[in-house]
Amino acid sequence: MSGPAKAGLFIYAKDRERLTKFYQSILGMTRLFDPDELAVLQSQELQLIVHAIPAQIASTIVITSPPERHEDSALKFFFTVPSIADVSVHASTTGGEVCHEPWDGPGFRACNAVDPEGNVFQLRESSR
Repeated sequence: MSGPAKAGLFIYAKDRERLTKFYQSILGMTRLFDPDELAVLQSQELQLIVHAIPAQIASTIVITSPPERHEDSALKFFFTVPSIADVSVHASTTGGEVCHEPWDGPGFRACNAVDPEGNVFQLRESSR
């Protein structure tokens, strides 16, 4: 890709490397850039930037196991994947979870998922 991405998502992370590996694994994204404080992941559809929370702030954040879900956020993002079932396996082995409460939308099947730091997002697969 030349030039800036057309669409993207920026996520702050207590454990940047863990969250980067999680999204890279479940979404099959390529790591483009990886200085100490952030990682840039890329797919054909999206650029995802995982930015480390500054150490003095991160030290005050507790991530439980399983992580407490952050369901009251004003934003909720979604990713379309070839198979929610396949992503479910990758998610559970990298510290996340796919919630098995699927529903049907116009042309897709969807369910919520949680990353290793508790961010709730939606997974979609085509129903066509």
